[in-house]
Amino acid sequence: MQTHSLQTRVLTDVEPHMDALIALLQDCVASGASVGFLPPVDSDTAKQYWQQVGIELNARPSARLLLAAFENNQLVGCVQLSLSTKANAQHRAEVEKLMVHTRHRGKSISKALLQHLEEEAQVAGRHLLTLDTRVGDIATDLYKRMNYTEAGYIPDFALSASGELDGTTFFYKMLAKQ
Repeated sequence: MQTHSLQTRVLTDVEPHMDALIALLQDCVASGASVGFLPPVDSDTAKQYWQQVGIELNARPSARLLLAAFENNQLVGCVQLSLSTKANAQHRAEVEKLMVHTRHRGKSISKALLQHLEEEAQVAGRHLLTLDTRVGDIATDLYKRMNYTEAGYIPDFALSASGELDGTTFFYKMLAKQ
């Protein structure tokens, strides 16, 4: 998918983009994103995380997709789709770790990534998407604009950088069956 100088594409290999992925993760966590890490994220921890993602991308069959956004050939954001491998859940997937570098926010990159992710989910035969986000997170408005439905809230779900426990809100979206 392409918008102006923005391109989104599925990555099958993280190694060529390792430095940019590490910098993206560090930037997002440092700016307060709740993506499973607490600040500061050192380079070794970030690299180990992305190497694990790379292993999962290359597993056969793969249960993970990584979509990346590039502006002028520079990686500026990414999102993951975790495909359920359960026998009774081949119709669903979870949206994970939507990240856009702080220097590139406000350019509809998250929206482009989610649109492409939804297309890829349908290609993979998935029509139910789920996700969770920290209560009050700026991403909540994006998910609502993208027609995700709020399903519920769990208090004290994840530790924040301030040492407090934050709640999380769950969302889902039904895609057209293909």
